[in-house]
Amino acid sequence: MRLLRPVSLHTVLLLISGLAFSQGIGPITTSVGQAKKREGTPPTVSAQGFKLRLLVNKDFPLENPSGDVTSFGELSTGVGTEPDQNTYLVLPSNPGGPEPGRDYGRHFLFQGHENGANMAYVTRINLDVHDRAHKITLLTPTGADGTTGFSFIDGSTYDQFTKTLLFTQENGASGGVLEITNTWPPQVRTLDGILGKAGYEGIHPDDRGNLMIVEDTGGTSVSIDPADPNANPKVAKQPNSFVFRFLPNDSTNLSKGGKLQALQVLIDGNPVVFHATDPFGDVHSDLQLKLHTLGSSYPVRWVTVHDTDVDGMEPFDANAAAKTARATPFKRPENMKFLPGSNFLTFFFGPTGDTNADAGNVSSLAKRGAWGSIFRVDLKPGRATGTISIFVLGDANHASFDNISFADDRTLLATEDRGDLLHIQLNKLDSVWAFAIDGSAPPRRLVALGRDWSAIVKGEDNEPTGIHVSAGNPNTVSMPGTEADLFNARAFLTKQHGNNVIWEIVPVF
Repeated sequence: MRLLRPVSLHTVLLLISGLAFSQGIGPITTSVGQAKKREGTPPTVSAQGFKLRLLVNKDFPLENPSGDVTSFGELSTGVGTEPDQNTYLVLPSNPGGPEPGRDYGRHFLFQGHENGANMAYVTRINLDVHDRAHKITLLTPTGADGTTGFSFIDGSTYDQFTKTLLFTQENGASGGVLEITNTWPPQVRTLDGILGKAGYEGIHPDDRGNLMIVEDTGGTSVSIDPADPNANPKVAKQPNSFVFRFLPNDSTNLSKGGKLQALQVLIDGNPVVFHATDPFGDVHSDLQLKLHTLGSSYPVRWVTVHDTDVDGMEPFDANAAAKTARATPFKRPENMKFLPGSNFLTFFFGPTGDTNADAGNVSSLAKRGAWGSIFRVDLKPGRATGTISIFVLGDANHASFDNISFADDRTLLATEDRGDLLHIQLNKLDSVWAFAIDGSAPPRRLVALGRDWSAIVKGEDNEPTGIHVSAGNPNTVSMPGTEADLFNARAFLTKQHGNNVIWEIVPVF
């Protein structure tokens, strides 16, 4: 049973106008009791009131195969392609496809594939198409050398201002952002001279056409012993990733350049910065303890790391530029989302942490985000400054946060990316969590992920990723990050590795 709750004036106006009303997939009032153990092939289980409807898996063919890129989740060589973040989009007309004259529908789900070796690619699931042979379209075919030229395509979004799709390559100093048109045939270009090269992952526009980008780049490993830098094991990670935003000169055309900025946190009047010569000190610092203390709040501001009007449009290392600008590093943020209804003044992002119980079990490191964390940033109306606070400090049961989304305007969803090592250490597979924004309810496990036999054969566990709740609006008025985007929204989830499954999360009334 779904609980009734007060609705906003915006909701009332939508109801009066005669539009159907369904806000996301929330509220979430039930929970799966336990995570699945890392034993055999346990099934994936969702909380009561929800079911997981299969959309596609690794065996679905691509309607326009190219070289070894022949199916959704596996190359013809047997290598898994690892579909990651999802972007749902509803277009006003048929965008076209490889088969002239075919109606591909209006509802689409896009994803980048994290395969390496220049064999990553982008797919479009044609949700209105029932013919399996035309269900999935490849947007980035291989070239003359037999590769796509891309690696570890991960994050994705639709930019309502440029009317293009943006995909990130989580590939360290070789990563970056791709821009792809949503019409057929798709045109693809990189934005390395504008947004820079870095291990980018989550990417999302705001209502001004600015882009928020979070980086997922691991740091130097140091000793877990706060008293001895030379002691083993050295598995605690130096914060080495940044939260960026890009202010375009022209929100409708990213090629005209703009300013790339990074978030800087100030504690006791001093910025929290990266120290190349003291990774041990960064990990064990009092500043990290203060930053991760529940109930604390600190000022933030944006510092410019690259300005195309001044620095030109040659490719540049965004991570290095952020360090030079004295931005604040975090432990591998993997995604961010704006709080619906906050007028794009509030966003959350989730650093994954150390993904190692040897670090997490050290109390001083747990208090510094070793198990992972979720931060909340509240910007002032001018958006140049604001405050940051810790929203969730991870523990052994709620750890290694990855992709996030909003089930409704009061509930944040977060997937876990513990990795095989942490699965082994704790005998616990990943979950998808629901957190009440106001703390009025305990965390609820929406999904307890199981494990495929095909994943075991390849020597890996499955991972939940690509959590995405949206109505897929292509316009700027009701884009993701607004309450309007949650009305009649659909929810999607990826089970990465093994069978490489995409599900739709369907509420059961």
